[in-house]
Amino acid sequence: MMKIGVIGAGSWGTTLADLLARKGYDVCLWGYETDLVERMRTTRINDLYLPQIELAPNLRFSSLMAEAVAGQQLLLLVPPSQVMRPVVNQALPHIAPGTLLVSASKGIENDTLLPMSEVLLQLLPAELAANLAFLSGPTFAREVAQGMPTAVVVAAAQPQVTTQVQQVFNTDSFRVYTNDDVIGVELGGALKNVIALAAGVSDGLGFGYNTRAALITRGLAEITRVGLAMGASAATFAGLAGMGDLVLTCTGDLSRNRSVGIELGRGRSLQEILGGMQMVAEGVKTTLSAYQLTRKIGVEAPIIEQMYQILYADKNPRQAVIDLMQRELKREGQ
Repeated sequence: MMKIGVIGAGSWGTTLADLLARKGYDVCLWGYETDLVERMRTTRINDLYLPQIELAPNLRFSSLMAEAVAGQQLLLLVPPSQVMRPVVNQALPHIAPGTLLVSASKGIENDTLLPMSEVLLQLLPAELAANLAFLSGPTFAREVAQGMPTAVVVAAAQPQVTTQVQQVFNTDSFRVYTNDDVIGVELGGALKNVIALAAGVSDGLGFGYNTRAALITRGLAEITRVGLAMGASAATFAGLAGMGDLVLTCTGDLSRNRSVGIELGRGRSLQEILGGMQMVAEGVKTTLSAYQLTRKIGVEAPIIEQMYQILYADKNPRQAVIDLMQRELKREGQ
């Protein structure tokens, strides 16, 4: 029986821990909030991040990093992307040699503008870095927890790592594909959150399906341009980690990023919106990183730029739409 530690008891970490426990693995879920861990142990429900979903009876819980990490054969990392570095530093002394490491966090670190793969490569010794894989795709945690059919992709530099992770995570309702384009899979998962914010703004302003379709299509073009500039494959962005995740997050009512965008479009301030949220909307901080990254690498990304102006320069959302529509006319593909 494989021993697995899951680091991060948000909705996605809890869902994946539950999925793996139901496959029969020995799974320990680590959570930062001690009181939440105690409630999960007692009630078998994550009332903060995954309410009304009863968790597997064999799933274990801990707020002690050493207990959740030591001796595990696979370690699943699911903290918010902006705290990946300190969380992994805390876990590192307890990770056994040869452990498989899977990241399911989506984002770009603010200070360094690095995707999670580059953050982890900075932190891990070479032996552990060789065992890194990255899980992404169109997934709402609640639907996965309810057993709804879902398809995801896992990417790693080493083919044997992707194959092994694929076998571990695949179930009758959770289909796992493999890919060797780590940076493409990561950027698709991170940047789609910025476009989802924009799609929400459009909905909040009262615009229709035409506008949303334009944002999704041109947003995918921006994500692809950034990815190609950073060495990714264009084909990745036509797949689950690109178009699949983008469509889901821009259209689904369970999307936290789209929900934030809707409220921005309705005129609420970002501070007010975030103050009323329990869960993290990764796109807010990723917008800052994405905007700075596109400027650093010289890639034109007007939707990302306008979302940055709305979030960090108090630009009126309606004016942002006007400015997007009045840009210089271009040939499609540019």
